Amino acid sequence: MLHEGYVGLEGDDERVSGTVTLIVEGETVIVVDPGMVADRGALLAALAEHGPGQEDVTDVVFSHHHPDHTVNAALFPNARIHDHWAVYQGDRWLNRDAHGAVLAPSVRLLRTPGHTGEDISTVASTADGVYACTHAWWFAAGPEEDPLGTDAAALKASRDLLLKVATVIIPGHGAAFRPGESA
Repeated sequence: MLHEGYVGLEGDDERVSGTVTLIVEGETVIVVDPGMVADRGALLAALAEHGPGQEDVTDVVFSHHHPDHTVNAALFPNARIHDHWAVYQGDRWLNRDAHGAVLAPSVRLLRTPGHTGEDISTVASTADGVYACTHAWWFAAGPEEDPLGTDAAALKASRDLLLKVATVIIPGHGAAFRPGESA
């Protein structure tokens, strides 16, 4: 995780930042949800601490199109951008359905609507578990219902799907957690 997201910070309910995640597999360098952060320099420093520079990022994934998850995509000029229905690179719009797309041998995208109708989750298999970067959860402790969600039934179905494959959830605005473990 490059940046742990939050909703409200230091008593300020207007502050919001999405969780930003780095996934590296071979030559593939993926940044998931490079959205709003208080300090872009700190985000880039966190990336550099893991080895890659901003020019090395090959792929950026938007879990959905809210600014707190997308605003900093331009920090990664060489990356392909993935959203729920296409891949974009430079001035090219390469249409395809994101569901099931493979970004690296152990990284794929799954359609997981509920927060919005256009949500996707990034699922990465590692030696220590299967991680899902997703906005199907805001953070580990809730809310059970998404207060800004567009479809409660779709959200439940998306969570059920992710719980079948993931051992670790990286939520849209908080620390990673293992489903079923106490927060």
